[in-house]
Amino acid sequence: MNEIVHRPLGDVTPASDGSDMARRIRQHDWATTPLGPQDGWPLSLVTLVGVITGSNQPMFVAWGADRTLIYNDAYAGILAQKHPAALGQPLLEVWDEIRDDLLPIVERVCDGHAVQMDDIDFIIERNGYKEEAHFAFSYTPVRDGAGGIGGFFCVCQEITSQVLAERRLRQSETRLQGILDGMGEAFGLLDRDFCILTFNQAALQIESRPLNEILGRSHWEVYPGSENSEIGRLLRRAMSMREPIALEHRYSWQDGTARWLETRAYPVPEGLAVFWRDVTRRKNDEAERHMTENALRESEARFRLMADAVPQIVWITDPEGRTEFFNKQWSDYTGAVYEPTTAADIAASFVHPDDAVATLDAFNEARATGGTFQVEHRIRSKAGDYRWFLVRGVPYRDPRTGQIARWFGASVDIHDRRQAEAELRASEERLRELNESLEAQVAERTAERDRMWETSPDLMLVIDFEGVFRRVNPAWTMVLGYAPEELIGHHVNEFVVPDDHDETVEAYEFAAQGGSPRLINRYRHKDGSLRWVSWTAAPAGDLTYATGRDITSEKDRQTELDSAQEQLRQSQKMEAMGQLTGGVAHDFNNLLTPIIASLDMLQRRGVGGERERRLMDGALQSAERAKVLVQRLLAFARRQPLQPGPVDVKRLVTDMAGLIASTSGPRVEVRVDLPDDMPPALADANQLEMALLNLAVNARDAMPDGGLLSISAARDSVREPRHPAKLRLGHYVRLSVRDTGTGMDQATLARAVEPFFSTKGIGRGTGLGLSMVHGLASQLGGGLTISSRPGAGTTVDLWLPISAGAIFEEGRSHRPASVAQAVGTVLLVDDEDIVRMSTADMLTDLGYEITEARSAEEAMRLVEEGFRPDLVVTDHLMPGLSGVDLARSFRARLPGLPVLIVSGYAEMDGVAPGIARLSKPFRASELAKSLADLRSSSPA
Repeated sequence: MNEIVHRPLGDVTPASDGSDMARRIRQHDWATTPLGPQDGWPLSLVTLVGVITGSNQPMFVAWGADRTLIYNDAYAGILAQKHPAALGQPLLEVWDEIRDDLLPIVERVCDGHAVQMDDIDFIIERNGYKEEAHFAFSYTPVRDGAGGIGGFFCVCQEITSQVLAERRLRQSETRLQGILDGMGEAFGLLDRDFCILTFNQAALQIESRPLNEILGRSHWEVYPGSENSEIGRLLRRAMSMREPIALEHRYSWQDGTARWLETRAYPVPEGLAVFWRDVTRRKNDEAERHMTENALRESEARFRLMADAVPQIVWITDPEGRTEFFNKQWSDYTGAVYEPTTAADIAASFVHPDDAVATLDAFNEARATGGTFQVEHRIRSKAGDYRWFLVRGVPYRDPRTGQIARWFGASVDIHDRRQAEAELRASEERLRELNESLEAQVAERTAERDRMWETSPDLMLVIDFEGVFRRVNPAWTMVLGYAPEELIGHHVNEFVVPDDHDETVEAYEFAAQGGSPRLINRYRHKDGSLRWVSWTAAPAGDLTYATGRDITSEKDRQTELDSAQEQLRQSQKMEAMGQLTGGVAHDFNNLLTPIIASLDMLQRRGVGGERERRLMDGALQSAERAKVLVQRLLAFARRQPLQPGPVDVKRLVTDMAGLIASTSGPRVEVRVDLPDDMPPALADANQLEMALLNLAVNARDAMPDGGLLSISAARDSVREPRHPAKLRLGHYVRLSVRDTGTGMDQATLARAVEPFFSTKGIGRGTGLGLSMVHGLASQLGGGLTISSRPGAGTTVDLWLPISAGAIFEEGRSHRPASVAQAVGTVLLVDDEDIVRMSTADMLTDLGYEITEARSAEEAMRLVEEGFRPDLVVTDHLMPGLSGVDLARSFRARLPGLPVLIVSGYAEMDGVAPGIARLSKPFRASELAKSLADLRSSSPA
């Protein structure tokens, strides 16, 4: 049974122990580990924990089946970054990276055998990277209270630095011996008794005796007579005075040969380091030696100058990566003064942190394989920014040993190349192709052309100089719908529209002459549609290679743009004509008003004989025609004053059927087809009658030999934004006038609603009929559509918005009002003297008493002076105050005073719906009716 010691938690480790690990062990939650709470630990474990926490030697205890780890402060330093997480964790999990190395040792000690090692090496991870580590340790099994192995106790010491130091020493000694053996002069090491300790290879080459006859014997013994010679005296002096000596002397060997030797002796701790060389031929070779030395210095200077002149960073390192040389570019770029360093230090200090590990890995791999070292990484400049460099190093091997003696390398700035890598890829590909054989170039270009040929969305073809397809790419199927077999062997003009044949033939004939034609032509798609294609071609041998791009959408966009520009010009022209029309109508109406009024008065009074009355009738008809012309102009310009309201279209058309039939003549059959449930349309009834009559007259003139004139109406809705009449979405009454006449071609149809455009010939029409109807429909918020074909008749659809109001059922009276009824005093206001005079005559004939005023201001003064009229008849637009201003003033001053506004101008803006209006020119009957309606609607 295990030994259990019950004691307080604080007694497990000495309370007096103030070490960091003692505190950590006391504070650790051991209940979560296999060891359980500390007050239940065995005495042996408690004792060991007390021992290790009080020791400065790295120690740890691994206890239990999981080998739970408990260690001291000194061992925490070995754990490095694994501490403090390693406390209380299984030993083999903490050192998971060396589990396979530790497991046999752990199993052996857990079997009860102590294990001790003076040097064991591991590759461990404890500072974020793998590193070599060496340890000397002893593992001692510890038994628990039941006599079993409860765990083991380890005392260890990391000897990595000593091992590496000894290794470096051995390497240094090896390198030293290698250096000595590689020297061109003889070398020997004498101890303080002048015994020979070592000779290098050059010394043995001078000697003919074996090495065992030399080493360990004194210099005087090996070289008899030398002790008392000049060289012997100098050697003793150097040994005793501990100062270097140099001497050229002649020595005779035992075989009788004599040589001049240059000997140098240097005091060293062991004794003397002696160098000598045969300089017998020195005097003869002195000039050559000087030349060689000068050449060497010059070569070194040239190398340094060349290296400094190279725009890249040039470097040399030893096999382990310690730097031996940097050219001037290194200091210029980094700002660092050259000093010996290592590859790891350079990576840590100058290479971008994200690239450092990859750089070292690449260098270590090159060292291991002996191959070329190459990597791309970023180096920090003296300004603090980073640029990309391509680093390449090649190994130089010792010719004798084959071992890597140095690394020669260069770091090339490739920052701009990397930034422009995408743009330069094609160029690099071409440069690589230049370095390949002609066969490789042709193959690559052929492959590239084939890929482009297969994947390009543009049309590509090979055509001979006769215009016959030899090869086409798959884009032809996608763009024009033809499979390759439907094209190859066929002439190009079988697929080009006839109008473009000549230009297409000229293009491939131009290519046959060595030219590179450019061409835009139209191809017929397999489905019958047209496609515009822009071509670029170049001859090659007896064939032409061409690439075509489908520009149909671009052409369509250009066509739409041209159409929009044409519509804009037409709109501007119509607006200008409309503004001109409005002004002309005003003046023309003012001229017609006294003419019609005078002729009307003369006609009513029966003045003159029969001939004079015919002349007056003719003049009055001409004036009425002029009035209608002005109304058409105003309707075209959308400036005709309208009084829109709900109109019963069926009743209006039915009432006009007789007039339309009589106007159309006996050779034209008139049919009216109107449903009973037609909703009311929003329109001006008088203007709609005029529009319908105009359409009927146009239909009659289109059927000189007679025909059928159909008038129909239907309720229709516009639900899509695209409509021929550009109508707003909503519900409409569509009034249709259809004839079986000559019809119109597309050119005539395009100009049908232009003002003053007519196909009836000179003197047979004004060209304003359809323009007036179009203007009226637009003014009402509707539209006009025309469909026609030569010989198939014409249909005109007048779209009128559906009215929300109820139809006025009393109907319209066309009977003239009584003209002989005295009804009171009228204040007549007009700035045109002739118009005012003719209107005054009409009012006088109607029985009114007249008071005239030339302006609104004059009329207001009359009222202010006490004048009280029964009615006011005033012009609309006058200099100063308008008729609307005058009406508002009278309403405020004299409520209930009837005011009638007359105007010959197109615009009636600002006239309130409640103010009575009358358009110029007018007859006495129209004036009488307007006044009668005004009086009847005014309060008594």
